[in-house]
Amino acid sequence: MTRLLKRLIILIILIAIVLSILKYIDFENIRNQILMKIYKLDYSDCVEKYSDEYDVDKYLIFAIIKAESNFDEKAVSNKGAKGLMQLMYSTAEELADKVDIELNEQNVLDPDININLGTMYISNLIQKYENINLALAAYNAGSGNVDGWIEDGTLKSDGSDIENVPFTETNNYVRKILRDYEIYKDIYVEEP
Repeated sequence: MTRLLKRLIILIILIAIVLSILKYIDFENIRNQILMKIYKLDYSDCVEKYSDEYDVDKYLIFAIIKAESNFDEKAVSNKGAKGLMQLMYSTAEELADKVDIELNEQNVLDPDININLGTMYISNLIQKYENINLALAAYNAGSGNVDGWIEDGTLKSDGSDIENVPFTETNNYVRKILRDYEIYKDIYVEEP
C-alpha cells in the first residue's frame, strides 16, 4: 500500500469516529448553556416583582437591563444615567414621587429601586404609545423626540416603521432590545 493510501484510510477512519461521536453531543443544550451565560437573569426577584406589578414582560426588562448596563448596578453613563436601567436622575425623581420613594443620588443605584422605577417608566411608555417599539425609542431618546417624529410623519403612530428613527443610537438601541428580547424568550420560555 502506498503511503498516500494509508493516510487516506486513516483520515476516513478518523472522520467516521468523529461523526459517530458527534451524534451523541447535544448541541442545542450547549448553545443554550452558552446563551444563558450571556443573557443572564440576574436580579430576577426584583425584575419578576416589578414586571408583574407594572404588567411588563420580564424578558423585556432583562433585555433592557442587558443593553443599558449589562447588569452592572453601579453603571453611570457619560450623560449621567444611573443604575441597572440607566435612569436619568430627573426621570427617576419624577417616578419616585408617584410611589413615595425618597430618592437620592446613592439609592437610585439600588437594584430594587432602580428596577422598580425603570419598569414603571417603560410600562408608562408602553401604555402611552400602545407599542413596544415606540416605547423603547422613547426610553432611549425621550418622549418629546418620539412625539415629534410621529407629528412630523417620520414615524407612524403604530411603530410599524421603527427603522425610520432618525437618531442612529436610538435606531440601533431599539433593534438591539427587540433582538435580545426575542433571544430571552427563545432561551427561557418553554414551549407548551
